[in-house]
Amino acid sequence: MRLIEQVWFKGHNAKFILVPLLLPLTFLFWLLSVCRRLAFKLGLIKSTTLAAPVVVVGNIGIGGNGKTPVVVHLVELCQQLGLKPGVISRGYGSNAPHYPYLLDQTSNSELAGDEPLLIFKRCNVPVVIGADRIADGEKLIEQGCNILIADDGLQHYKMARSLELIVVDGKRLFGNGLLLPAGPLREGLWRLQAPAKLIANGQIAQSQKTDALLNSALRMSLKAQHVCHLKTNQQLSLIEFIKKYPKVNALAGIGDPDRFFKTLSVNGFELGQSQGFVDHHKFSALDLNAFEQSLPLIMTEKDAVKCLAFANDNCWYLPVSAEFSETDSNKLLADIKHLACKNKLLSA
Repeated sequence: MRLIEQVWFKGHNAKFILVPLLLPLTFLFWLLSVCRRLAFKLGLIKSTTLAAPVVVVGNIGIGGNGKTPVVVHLVELCQQLGLKPGVISRGYGSNAPHYPYLLDQTSNSELAGDEPLLIFKRCNVPVVIGADRIADGEKLIEQGCNILIADDGLQHYKMARSLELIVVDGKRLFGNGLLLPAGPLREGLWRLQAPAKLIANGQIAQSQKTDALLNSALRMSLKAQHVCHLKTNQQLSLIEFIKKYPKVNALAGIGDPDRFFKTLSVNGFELGQSQGFVDHHKFSALDLNAFEQSLPLIMTEKDAVKCLAFANDNCWYLPVSAEFSETDSNKLLADIKHLACKNKLLSA
């Protein structure tokens, strides 16, 4: 974990030096944010409403909170209703020949970025990346999509949205509660209030300040059922895999690598060497070869799409899915159905 993230989330001693130094920049960030929101509120900057309803899945801070599994779950709910979903993504780290860029079977992580490629491979629905989310959405509508799911983009107010889902990491919550760069937040806690709907990923850490805000949150956990081999696509259930390989090494280049390592331990894996990398780390063969080759090397699905070209025979990944209670999943389904009926995509 980078030093600044330790200051934000773990109360590193460096906070006594770094936070005061960064507070003037935080004030400037707050001022610019206020002015920008006010410009939209007064109509000085216009929001654009697309010809299909937009569901934004985002967060108020930086780092991985579990947005991508929620996007996948929403795509599945839309498909259950007979809708034709498409996914909008910024495509962080992408190097596409043009934007907006529509992913296809030839797309790789270099072109499209890791998260969009993961969603495309997992869901097999149209995925478009680009900084201009309006153009992205229009491209998806051209592909026949009648409901759009935006992976991130909560602060992209230029794109009007029909529903906002804010994902909160139950473990890390909001760090020190400060705006960037002194803290991890892009917007203040006020942003958690209605009409946005909250999803808490994992057990919520005890915090008197945030308990009230999260009382109404849908509860989500990340569920793993099997392990996949990178090179052959062979799948083994967790029970089969652990019986065959009781001890493994692990790597993770996500917002909170410790969450992945804990997931492995909770599911019965004995961890040997583990290494966390910064989110969206660009892996190389050297990273994989640094691990003992006699043990399986387990990684996240997000990391796997970047390592496929140079994966060793000992490389596996652990897919996870968002799991909700039946009640909470039905609430999400009802929200999607309401949007579809309102836009005459379904009959009431």
